[in-house]
Amino acid sequence: MKRTTPLHRKTPLRANGKPMRRSQMRRGRPKKRPGHDPKMLAACRGQGCWLILPGVKCAHRSTVVPCHANWGEFGKGMGLKAADKFTVPGCANCHRELDQGRRFTNEEKYEFWTSAYRAWAPYRDMKTLAQDAPELEDVPL
Repeated sequence: MKRTTPLHRKTPLRANGKPMRRSQMRRGRPKKRPGHDPKMLAACRGQGCWLILPGVKCAHRSTVVPCHANWGEFGKGMGLKAADKFTVPGCANCHRELDQGRRFTNEEKYEFWTSAYRAWAPYRDMKTLAQDAPELEDVPL
């Protein structure tokens, strides 16, 4: 695109105008994503791998992270992560195979994750209830 006439400024610049002062950049609070629950994520800390995929060597316990569900029925969508309630503790190797691996079909991955979730959910609920229970000194007699 060729411009035949030069660009003209409608309002002239001040001859002795001072530059604008720079203010410090403010950082806002990060958005809370729906379904975020720190208790559910904390329940996964210190656990062993509950996924235990066949043919995948489980990594060290220190690599265990919460593995979120990857299916729409659990609230997963394009650009959306499933709620933290739908997590299972899994080691780095099992988590990688579940999310990016090609060893298993999607149906097999779904079966592995749901069977691990069925076993993990009651244990997690019991663990989080124990954390919320008042100490014996706090109970009025």
